[in-house]
Amino acid sequence: MLTLHASCVAWGQDAVLITGAAGSGKSGLALALMAHGCQLIADDGTHLTAEQGHLVARCPPALRGLIEARGLGLLAATPADTATVTLCITLDLIETERLPPWREVTYLGVSLPLLHKVETGHFAAAVLQYLKQGRRS
Repeated sequence: MLTLHASCVAWGQDAVLITGAAGSGKSGLALALMAHGCQLIADDGTHLTAEQGHLVARCPPALRGLIEARGLGLLAATPADTATVTLCITLDLIETERLPPWREVTYLGVSLPLLHKVETGHFAAAVLQYLKQGRRS
């Protein structure tokens, strides 16, 4: 098992893992995705396991059902138990390409698509559409 300082939300059984430095906006993006209908897996710490070639996300018990909203405090959220990570986002790097190249990251031997932070008001909506329908080459 690998534990990352990351947030994770799910659309059905597909999850997005959000990584970045402290204060980079992981919880904020997770909250925005939750406002669009995603369900919280974990905030600020995510357990990952490789199972049958897939990366599965779970929440550490102490953090279950909690998400930090900067300036508001810890908020309660009904969490999902597990989901399969199908997309990763790093908030440490800003996307500069209009049509970025395909990028990947590997955790526990499982390679996944990687997106960089996009500084637009529609980033959360675009991430949700990615989870729902994928990306064309």
